[in-house]
Amino acid sequence: MHFSFKFSRRLLPELLLPTLIPEIALHDLRDSLPLDTFQGFKRALDKFTEVGAMDNMAGQTQQQQPLFGGAFSAFLPPGSLDVSELRQVPDNQEVFVHPRTDQSIIVELLEYQAGVPDDAAVRYHFEDVVGTSGGAEVLSQESLAPHLLALEGCSSAWNLTACQLVAKFNEEAKNEVRLHLALLRLPQYGTDVLLTFNNPTRIHPLSSSAARGTEVPDSSLPPWTVEHFHTFVHSLRLLDPGIFG
Repeated sequence: MHFSFKFSRRLLPELLLPTLIPEIALHDLRDSLPLDTFQGFKRALDKFTEVGAMDNMAGQTQQQQPLFGGAFSAFLPPGSLDVSELRQVPDNQEVFVHPRTDQSIIVELLEYQAGVPDDAAVRYHFEDVVGTSGGAEVLSQESLAPHLLALEGCSSAWNLTACQLVAKFNEEAKNEVRLHLALLRLPQYGTDVLLTFNNPTRIHPLSSSAARGTEVPDSSLPPWTVEHFHTFVHSLRLLDPGIFG
């Protein structure tokens, strides 16, 4: 598989800050999705509710999950739902959401920005993510030791944490979202790998996200943590360099 980097960065802006699935009740999905798609989504929720959280809490062996058609792999957070099973996702992205919360994780294969120094590259991509919407504040930035990553050939790696106030869809109520970004640079493949964890920390009472359905028990679906994201970042492996052409 060969990737073109000429995609609009955000074909799914409503998925990023925050994601779309949790605020839609199952009966709404049943009305808006093809039957086979809805049934697949419902089966994923049922499976996670029954065994997913308990398995992870019990410390059972975690499996590397394939990404980008098997070209990459990583340890996904427990219960991750693949958005591509519900709607179109650009082929340079992988998008996963938590079944209950508005949390999401996005992996993007982006064009390597050769003119941007390593220590400025993660902020460059962050500013591209938040655009001109405003209300975003960088809280911290730090380097990662490439030799501690599973991604071979990574020349430079950086973490960035930020906070943003963002409205969902066309709503006026703004939610507070903590963004955790990790940038892993692969200049030999002309690629910047950007991983983003969107973690809402305060939901406005008037936001649609404040309404929660009762179809899935909360106790069986613990929210993801920053440690889940760090595990995901550090476990990312490149299995097939042919993806870059």
